[in-house]
Amino acid sequence: MPKVELRMQSGERKIVSCEPGENLLALAESEGVSIDAPCSGNGACGKCRVRLVEGSLDAAPSRHLSAEAYEQGWRLACEARVTQDCAVFVPDTKGLQVLDLSGSREQAAFGDCLKDLENSGISFDNPFLALPIAMEAPNADDPAPDGERLTRAIRKELGVSEVRIPHSVMVQLARTLRENNFTVCAKGERKGNVFCLMALCAPGDQTLVGCAIDVGTTTVAVVLTDLANGKLLSAASCANAQLCYGADVIHRIIRQGEPGGRERLQGAIVDKTLNPLLRDACRQAGVSPQSILRFCVAANTAMNHLLVGADAQSIRMEPYVPSFFRWDGLLARDLGLCANPEANVVLSPNIGSFVGGDITAGVLATRMWNREEMSLFLDLGTNGEIVLGGRDYLIGCACSAGPAFEGGDISCGMRAAPGAVEHVTMDDSMEPHLRVIGGERPAGLCGSGLIDLAAELFRTGVINPQGRIIREGSRVRRENGMARCIFAHPWESGTGQELSLTETDLDNLIRAKAAVFSAIETLLKAVDLTPEDIDRVLVAGGIGSGLSIENAISIGMLPDMPREKFFYVGNTSLLGAYAMTRSHEAYRQCCRVAEGITYLELSTCPGYMDSFLAACFLPHTDGSKFPSRHRT
Repeated sequence: MPKVELRMQSGERKIVSCEPGENLLALAESEGVSIDAPCSGNGACGKCRVRLVEGSLDAAPSRHLSAEAYEQGWRLACEARVTQDCAVFVPDTKGLQVLDLSGSREQAAFGDCLKDLENSGISFDNPFLALPIAMEAPNADDPAPDGERLTRAIRKELGVSEVRIPHSVMVQLARTLRENNFTVCAKGERKGNVFCLMALCAPGDQTLVGCAIDVGTTTVAVVLTDLANGKLLSAASCANAQLCYGADVIHRIIRQGEPGGRERLQGAIVDKTLNPLLRDACRQAGVSPQSILRFCVAANTAMNHLLVGADAQSIRMEPYVPSFFRWDGLLARDLGLCANPEANVVLSPNIGSFVGGDITAGVLATRMWNREEMSLFLDLGTNGEIVLGGRDYLIGCACSAGPAFEGGDISCGMRAAPGAVEHVTMDDSMEPHLRVIGGERPAGLCGSGLIDLAAELFRTGVINPQGRIIREGSRVRRENGMARCIFAHPWESGTGQELSLTETDLDNLIRAKAAVFSAIETLLKAVDLTPEDIDRVLVAGGIGSGLSIENAISIGMLPDMPREKFFYVGNTSLLGAYAMTRSHEAYRQCCRVAEGITYLELSTCPGYMDSFLAACFLPHTDGSKFPSRHRT
C-alpha cells in the first residue's frame, strides 16, 4: 500500500497509507486535513492546490494550472490519485487571525450599537452573577452535605428560594470546596427566585464571560465580552473548516446527506473551527474557557442546522422547509463547545430557508426596525441577503450570489485577510496599483479588490460589457482559448505564483453582481418602490470595509443612487450577536424582528429571471438604469 506524507503549512506532518489509485482530496478529508475545495472536489474551481515535493502522483495537467505551476509540482488534489509513496505540501486554509480590539474604531462600533439599542428601550442589565461565598467547614456539630451547605450559603446571600446545582458542578463539588477552604466564587444566572449555579471557582476568579459568534459560510468570527460591564476582552476569526466540503451551503447540505455526513460537517465547524478559535480568544483575554457562561450565534439557516447537527436536506428541496427557525434551550455541552458545559447557546432566529439569523442580528444591530427612514440592508457574503423597510414593515429575500465576494469561485480569490488585495487602480497602460491588507506582497483578491479590478478593467477598455478581454498588453495572456489579465507576476506576488483574473472569474463575478442587483430590483418592485424611495443603503458582510461604492455601481452591482446614501456598517451579524450575548431583552427583540420580516422567495416572483439575465452585463443591458455610468 502506498504512503502519503501530508506536510501542512503549519509544520504538522501526517503519514497515511491508502489503496493504490485513491483520490488525494478524499484521502486528506478522511484524515481531517483541510484542503480548500469550494466546488466540493468536482474540478471546477482549481482551489484545491497542493505541491508534490517527493515521489509522484497520477495527476494530468489542468486548465487551472499554468505550465510553470505544473512544472513546480502544483497539482489539484481532487484530480490527483496516489499510486506510489509520495509527499505533498498542503497550504493553510484556516488562516487564524487575531482581531485587534484596542483601537477606538473597533471599540466604538460595539459601544455605539449598544447605545442605539438602549435608546430604543432595550436594557442591557443581565442576570449573571459572580458571588463570593465563605462557609464554615463541616464538623461534628454541622455534618451537612456539601451541596446542602453551599445551597444554604447562596440562599442566605441572595435571598432566593431555590438553588439548582448541575451535574458538572456536583461531581467536582467536594474537591473544589476543600481545595479552597470552603471560600469560593459561585457563578451563575439568577432567574427570579431561583439561582442556577453554573460554575464553582477559586475566590479570585470572578470573571463572567459571554461569547458572540458569527458563523459565516466562509469565515467565522468570535468576540469575548465581560458580561458584567460589556468590555470587549478579545476577538479572533478564521476560515470555516467546512470549506473543504464546498464553498456554498447547497454543496455542504448534499455532503451532509452522505453516510456519516452530519458528524463530519458538525465536527468541521465545532472541533476544527470554533473550539480552536475559542481557545485562542480565551488565551488572548487571559481567561479560562470555563468562564464562558453564555453564547449567541448568528448564522444563516443552513449553517445553523450544520452547527447543531440537524438534518438540513429539506432546506434545499421544495417547499424549502427547515427543521427550525428558532430553537431555545441549547447548551454548550450539547454541541461539545470548549466552554462551561452549562452555558446557554442562543441562536439568532431565522426568517426563511435562505435568510437566517445573521440577517435578523444585522437588522437588530442597525435598528432598521425602529426607524422612520426607508432602509435597504445588504449582507454581501457567500449568500446575498437583503432586507428592505423601516418601522412600518420589513421584507427580505436571499439571492444566490455565490462565494465570489469572499474569494470563492475566483481563481486567485481569498477572504479579506493579510495578503489580500483590497483596492486596485489601473492606469491607461494597464499597469495595476494595489493596496494589500497588512502591507504585504499580494497573495490573492478579496471581494472589494475583485470589484475594483473588474471596474478598472472595464473603465480602461480592457474588457467589454460581456466580461471578455479585448485589449492586448504585457499583462494579458491567452492560452487554450482562455484569456487572463495578470495583476501580479510571480516575482511581484507573495506566493511566488502568478496572480491573474481570468474570463471565467469575470463570468462568475458578473453572475454574482447580477444576482444582487436583480434581487434588489425585484424586492423594490414587490412593494411598488424605486431606488429613489430609498433613504439609506446599509452595506454589511464579508465583502470587506474596503468596498468602493463607486466601483460597485460602475459594474452594475448596486443601484445608481446618490453616493451619500450608502453606508458601510461592518459585521452587523457579529454586532447583533454581541448585543444578544449581553442582554436577554435584546434577544427577545430580535425574535420580534424576525417575526415581523416578510420573506420573499425570489424564484416564485414573476420577472425575476428576466431581471437577472438583463443584469448579466456591465453595467446592465439597460443603460438608462445607470445614467452616471452609461458608456457611449
